[in-house]
Amino acid sequence: MRRVTRNLLIAIALVVVALLALGALPSYLGSGDPYYLTAEPIETNETAADVNNVTDRRYPFLTGALTSDDGRSEGYQTGPYGVKEWFTHTPFDEVDALTQQVPEAATDDGVRVRRDGRVYHVEVVQP
Repeated sequence: MRRVTRNLLIAIALVVVALLALGALPSYLGSGDPYYLTAEPIETNETAADVNNVTDRRYPFLTGALTSDDGRSEGYQTGPYGVKEWFTHTPFDEVDALTQQVPEAATDDGVRVRRDGRVYHVEVVQP
């Protein structure tokens, strides 16, 4: 194998390893107090986003909060220098996505969602 070909293959392998590290590493980073997505049942006739068909792959924090006993999702810690948010899924992303899908369901601090005939107020909190 020629030297140029070998160096090219090594460079490609290093780029692939670096990209894999950028995809996996940020999820392990975290600092500060965790953020939680909370779902609190409310009584209202106002517009709410329908989340009966959402999956835990697309909305892991929302489904975690709706199915948990205390109405709170798994914790999410922000990364140093804001780098983690570029590469990972956050509870803030889920609230923003629901707000964009149904703008009328947005509240000052979260969004109203409807699941199985019940309405919940969903927001990101940091205790």
